[in-house]
Amino acid sequence: MLEHVPQWLGQAMRGLRAGADKLCIVQPELGGDFGPIALSSTAFANGGRLPPRFTADGEGISPPLVWGALPERTRSVALIVEDSDAPMPDPMVHAVVWGLSPYRHALAEGEIQPDGTGAPDGRDVGLNSFFFEGWLPPDPPNGHGEHNYHFQIFALDAIDYPGPTPGRSALVRAMKGNVLAAGLLTGVYSRGDAAAPGEGLIENAARIV
Repeated sequence: MLEHVPQWLGQAMRGLRAGADKLCIVQPELGGDFGPIALSSTAFANGGRLPPRFTADGEGISPPLVWGALPERTRSVALIVEDSDAPMPDPMVHAVVWGLSPYRHALAEGEIQPDGTGAPDGRDVGLNSFFFEGWLPPDPPNGHGEHNYHFQIFALDAIDYPGPTPGRSALVRAMKGNVLAAGLLTGVYSRGDAAAPGEGLIENAARIV
């Protein structure tokens, strides 16, 4: 959709950004005094450019994610993906997943898909900013500059039921007071800007792994 925004308009909006201070992971109601989780992807490095196949310029599927050890009291895991550079008052939500088993430590490529009221294993894919389930592919305006896509994972010792297919706000309310640890991975994408040095190298390497 936003690929049709003229480059001059995208450039004019460069100063309009939601801001990283509005990301879920830094919201005071979650406490902030929690330990770290190592979160990574075989498809891109932290702070590296997202391969186009995970965006609206490619297949538009979700990237693979891998996370490390969780606290012993973890009962479930949640994931929220947000774009802090969206030209809107709040970050754009690209994915919401909750109810992941504490024994899981990965999401496969393309795994964030609509699942109705939830999957048999207890997890549930929630609503993104376009109010549909699944992965919302990055689609930054032409000329708007780099957008940072923040993959935020949370280890929870309990969770209030957020309702079926919750959005970001409902999940944050349900996680309040229950976060044991959190992890952050950031991927970058843009349109109408010069490609980052080495673009495509990580994507090609990921296909080999």
